[in-house]
Order: sequence, then C-alpha cells, then structure tokens
Amino acid sequence: MGGPPRKAPVSAALRPTRYPLQIWWAIACFIAIIALFQFASWVAVKLRSRGAARTKGTPSVDAAEAGGAAGPTRGFALRNVPSAIVNAYRVVAFRWTITVKLGSVYTLNLAEVFVTCVYIIALFTSEFIYTTNPSTGKKWDPLYTGNRAGVIAVSQFPLITALGLKNNVISYVTGISYDKLNYIHRMAARVVFVMLWLHAGIRFYLLRPQELDEDWFRLGLMALVAFTILMAVSLRPVRSQHYEIFYFVHFLMVLIMLLGGYYHAERFKLGMWIWPSFLLWALDRFVRLARVVYYNHLYFGFHKTAHRLDASVELLSPHFVRLHIQRPAHFSWTPGQTAFLIMPTVSSFPLEAHPFTIASVDSRYQLEGAPKTPSLPPSPTTEDKAAAAADPDAAPFWKELVFLINIRGGFTRQLARAAQTGAKVKVLIDGPYGFSPDLDADDTVVLVAGGSGVTFTLSTLLGVLSHVQTGRSRCRRLLFVWSVRDQGHIEWVSTALATALELAPPAIDVAVRFFVTGRGAPAASEAPWGEGEGEGEDEDDSARSSTSADSAAEKPPAPGKPSRATAALLLQHPAVRTARGRPDLRALLREEVDGSRGRTSVTVCGSQGMARDCRAALRVPLARALAGGPSVVLHVESFGYA
Repeated sequence: MGGPPRKAPVSAALRPTRYPLQIWWAIACFIAIIALFQFASWVAVKLRSRGAARTKGTPSVDAAEAGGAAGPTRGFALRNVPSAIVNAYRVVAFRWTITVKLGSVYTLNLAEVFVTCVYIIALFTSEFIYTTNPSTGKKWDPLYTGNRAGVIAVSQFPLITALGLKNNVISYVTGISYDKLNYIHRMAARVVFVMLWLHAGIRFYLLRPQELDEDWFRLGLMALVAFTILMAVSLRPVRSQHYEIFYFVHFLMVLIMLLGGYYHAERFKLGMWIWPSFLLWALDRFVRLARVVYYNHLYFGFHKTAHRLDASVELLSPHFVRLHIQRPAHFSWTPGQTAFLIMPTVSSFPLEAHPFTIASVDSRYQLEGAPKTPSLPPSPTTEDKAAAAADPDAAPFWKELVFLINIRGGFTRQLARAAQTGAKVKVLIDGPYGFSPDLDADDTVVLVAGGSGVTFTLSTLLGVLSHVQTGRSRCRRLLFVWSVRDQGHIEWVSTALATALELAPPAIDVAVRFFVTGRGAPAASEAPWGEGEGEGEDEDDSARSSTSADSAAEKPPAPGKPSRATAALLLQHPAVRTARGRPDLRALLREEVDGSRGRTSVTVCGSQGMARDCRAALRVPLARALAGGPSVVLHVESFGYA
C-alpha cells in the first residue's frame, strides 16, 4: 500500500472528455441565446411592419405612437427605457471598435472582441484549470497537460468546419450570414492552431525515440505541418492579393490536416471529434452541387435554349465589368445576397467558384409600377430623352441577374479579357447566400456605399422601393449616398436609378447624393456636404481612375449614348445632388438621424474607414435615447477583415 501508484494505461490518461464536452455545452448555450434574441428581434420587426399594408400610400403614423423616437426629444419617459437599453447595447457591441495597425488596418467591434476573448479564455482555462494527472497523481504533469491540449483542440474541428461552410446550421439558427461567421471561423482556427502547437511542443520535449517510427506520430506531424501552411496562406494579405493560391492551398491543406489528424487521434480513440467534419463538408458540397444542377439544368440537359443562360460581359472601365445573366428558372433572391459564379471557359480551374453581390432585385417593380408625372426638368433635348428611353440597361436590374465586378487579378482579370472579345460566357450559378437586412419596419432608410459597394446598396434601394410600392414597407424617407472616384461611373447605374426615381410611390421621399472624389469631379458644388475624413489605406480601390498603370485594357470602351443620356437626365433630377470630395459621413448621418421620425436604419457597404465613420456617427448617447431620441439600426458590409 505504501508503494508508488500504479500507472494506468496510456489511453486512460488521454481521455479527459469532460473538458471538450463542457466547452461544447457552453458554445451550444451561447448559440441558443443568440438565436433567441434574433428570433425576438424578428418578431418585433414583423409586428412593427405589419401595419405598413394598412398605411400604403399614406404618411406613416406619428413616431411616438409607432414605438420609435420622434425627431425632437421630448424628455425622459419610462416607455423609452426598453428602446434606450436596446440602443445602448447596439452602440457598445457594434459601434465601439478597436483598430489595430499591423501593416494593414484591422477593425473589430466590441462584440467580436468579446466573442474572441471568451473563446480564448474558455479553451485555455479548460487547458490549465487542473494539471494533476488523475491516473498517476503527479502534479503539473506536462504529458497530461500537453495531451489535454490536443484533445481540446481536435474537439473544435467540427465547429471550425461548420463556421467555414456556405450552408451551415449555425448561420440558419442565428440569422448571421456565413460571411460574418467567417471571422469566427478564422479566429477559432487560429486559437486551435496555438493549442495544437502547445500539444506538439510538449510532446516533442518528452519525445521517446521509438515514437518516431510510429505511424500515428508521423501522421500527426504531417497534419500539423499542413495546418501551419494553411495558417500562412490564410493571412489577409495573401487572401486578398492571391485568392486563387489561397483557394487551392486551403482546400488541399484542410484535406491533409483532417485525414492525418483523424488517424492520429483515432490511435487514442478520439477520432469521433474529427469525422463529423467530413460529414459536414460533404453535406455542404452536396447541397451546393444540387443547387448548381437544379438552377442550371438546361446546361446539363443539353437543352436547345441553354444558350439563353449565357452571360453577356461588358467592360465598363479598366477596373470594372458588368455581367448580365438571364434569371434561371426558379432562382430567386433578396437584395444584398450573393451568388457563386462558375465560369468553365474563363477560370483556370473549371470548377472554381467566386462570390459576387447581386446588384439587381427579384421584383416586378419596373413592370408593374404605375407611371406618374415625370419630375425630370425640361432642359434635356428630345434626342437625349429618346436615347434614355431606348437604353436597354434598365430591364436587367429587375427580375434578372446583374453583377458589377471589380477587376483585381486572376479570375477577374481573365473575365475582363473575355469582355474585350464581346463574346458571351457560360456561367453556372450557385446561391443565393447571405441574409438581407430587414428594412420593412424602418421609417427612414439610409444607404451608404463606396466604390463597388454600390452593388449592395443599389439592390437594397430597389428592394425598399418595391416593398413600399406593394405596401410591405413603412419607409417614408430614403437617402442613397455613393462615393466614387470618377463621375463617369454613375452611368453604370444611372438607368436603374432614374427608373426607380420615376416610379417611386409619392408617399416616399427619395434623395440621392453622389460624391466624386477623383478625376471627373464636378467643377463646383452647390451641395452643403463638405469633405470628410479620408478612408485611409484600406479604401476601396474598385472605382479607381482609368489612368492606373495596372489597367486590364489600354483603352476601355466608351459608354454608349443611351447610358450617357440617362446619366445626364438623372443628374438633373431634383432628388439628385452631386458634390466634390469625400462625404463628411459623421455630419451627414447625424443630421439625417436628428431630423428623422421613428425608427432609422443605416446600411453601409464600403471600406473599413467608411464603416468606422458611420459607426462613430451613430453612437447615440444613452441619456438622449432615454429622452426619446432616435432609434437607429446599423448594418455594415465592410471591405477587409482580420
């Protein structure tokens, strides 16, 4: 009885499954709480917008009666407390940010910081909370601690896999789109990467020579090397500049890592934590393949009308391509959603898929809109009006698929070359993906875009006007702001905007503000908006001047006369104003929010600098919200992620 404790089998010391299970219970509870709040928010929005149909074509009810905030504050009231608490949560969680400059600028809101810190604390607390080996009684046993790090790390593989998929249960349960969950996917992978190296470092320190000849050891080392390469190519500079390299290396390294990791973990009866990753990945691929076949069945059936699905590609400038596709049968989407495009005749790899935001809307707004008295000034000539009326660019923005694609390199550069030939290209569509912000309950909607961000805000604008027309939205004020480098870029969306303005219901006040920051800026500006803060080094370059040295074509085709004529008409519309320089977003948004009645939403799609300015402008103080101040919701679709 007084002898040394009897050593338990090695496998018994490597099975502290209670720690991974505790972590998974905590993760499940957190997801359930987020889902509950999302559901409550959805119910509140639906209840608020339910009266929109009854008030179709009439001004909205008073803001106080509608549950929102009136324009001027009225003093403290108990009924303002719930709204003030919700607004305070929005400000703290999503509008206060931490900016880190490490070569590039990284911006995280406090909600992302909170999730990151909690996840790191949960994993490393489980790793170091108890280091006495229960089998041997040895305190601070490095072997026991190192093995536990490996167990905790591999237990997170299903979570990391699920967060990185386009179709995942977490996204559908929480209502958070896959692209926003991708930050948590990368964050969790990096934390697990550190834990795996902690596990490997301790094992290398305690390595026994005979283990070098064991297959489980070699496979585990192979998996860790693959994971290390994966982490290197997943850094943002590599992802943004060499996406094709990242895409293929990511796929290959993940496969090696999971296969090697499974056989390494199965040696200790822990393969149960890894094989679900294969199942989740296979299910996602099956769903995506089924969508591709379903929406593009005319191609696969060699139907004689399949050529109608071929896409027309137009080179708008050396840095922008417009892709127009006839809507496949049964394909529907909501504003702001994305679709993955597969172009076998353009891509280097036939099955390569790239995501792009759909710039059009799935609506019959243009066809069913009741014509009203034109509000365009009489100054344009008859020839200009005829050219604008003949512009064929309007129809594609309703009920058809339009993509405005920024040319960077690789696939997009090859697409630009295809556009120069004037030939159509075969496109297979997979989607749609993502969740559109629900703006039906908002009395005031503000849309802010920079450069290629107009693809998101344009479709949102068309969607809001369509819902107002059908009585689904209570919006009575719509402000559209677009910052571009060249005034000529306005021609790309001028026909859709002009048509939308002319068919807009009389109950809604629509305002369009263009800010031209580079070549082609107007000589003078009557607009009150001054120059705002620069967007910094992370500014979107999608609308660069065509004089850039890395242009995809030496001489871009000049826009046609119909587009120019329509743009001329649009710029003379009383609802449209053009100004020189970057917009002062903080002053613009504060003025808009202060003058709004009821619930206000701001949707921004642009660089991180633009998103930071919008967040800063919408940090409504708690005292002001308690006094009946504005209720503001912010939706951010920002370029660049950590």
